[in-house]
Amino acid sequence: MNLSKEIADMIIKMLDDGDSTAEIRRNDLAQRIGCVPSQINYVIASRFTPEHGYIVESHRGGGGYIRITRANYDLSTLKMHLINSIGSRIDEKICRANVVNLYDRGLLSDEQAKLIITATADKNYRDLPEDVRDIFRATMLKQMLLATMN
Repeated sequence: MNLSKEIADMIIKMLDDGDSTAEIRRNDLAQRIGCVPSQINYVIASRFTPEHGYIVESHRGGGGYIRITRANYDLSTLKMHLINSIGSRIDEKICRANVVNLYDRGLLSDEQAKLIITATADKNYRDLPEDVRDIFRATMLKQMLLATMN
């Protein structure tokens, strides 16, 4: 098993064992696993993002810690939070991650997720100038999410 997956699995276990929140002291966890603290930062920054359904808070100082919370929103709240966080542009990778997260949480049906991923894929925008592709994709994603709200 690779180190990043081991760290992520350990954090997920902490989230599952608690109340969907894990408090981590980066240096302690790094020492326990046998890695450098920056590896913990990398895993948190890449796998525990809002797009993946997590809220990360960092408190620095002597008693500092990183708190990771699994976001538990209802359908409308989660979609509105996502729509508001998209901003004016989004690339295909982040767009796909958001749609997969909604699907994994049961907030989009299989058909809805496939349709949104297909409609926002890079291949659909190849005839648009590069500087407007992510802008158009953000608009399309927002409108499709609004259309799926009940």
